[in-house]
Amino acid sequence: MATKPTIYKLHIALSDFNRDYYDSAHLTAALHPSETLERMMVRVVAYCLNAQEHITFTKGLSMVEEPDIWVKTLDDQIALWVDVGEPTADRIKKASRIATGVKVYSFNSKSNVWWEQNKNKLHPFKNVQFYQFDWQQIQTLASLTERTMNWSLSISGDTVYIAAENQTCELVIKELI
Repeated sequence: MATKPTIYKLHIALSDFNRDYYDSAHLTAALHPSETLERMMVRVVAYCLNAQEHITFTKGLSMVEEPDIWVKTLDDQIALWVDVGEPTADRIKKASRIATGVKVYSFNSKSNVWWEQNKNKLHPFKNVQFYQFDWQQIQTLASLTERTMNWSLSISGDTVYIAAENQTCELVIKELI
């Protein structure tokens, strides 16, 4: 029998000062058996960074043909494709062909190596943006994980501030160019 995902519930008061977007989100995030807490938490932050109407988590690791997050239009076109991690150039090329916009959020300790090895292959894709989180900051964020979480998440400039019930965390987002 296959191992089932672990379910996490989040209530997030979201304030995105960059986009003048303010909302509250009730999210259910499933931690795939092969996924780390760090990756799941980056998915949650990426969701908040791109929060808008029709944004959803996909089946992600369970369905390799889908991104981690997407925004679909009413006629089922992909307006935004969001991948977390270090996808291959072929995957990004495919995403850039089927989605209006693509965003990649890299976060692990080998993120710099991935970028240096792939940036020349990835630059031709004009509708793709690449971002990087600091690995140590992501590890701090993962330490805040509980099965049920209440967050206040604020985005200002290149910084994400997260206030959990007993702790806070700050993430700096670096755009990779």
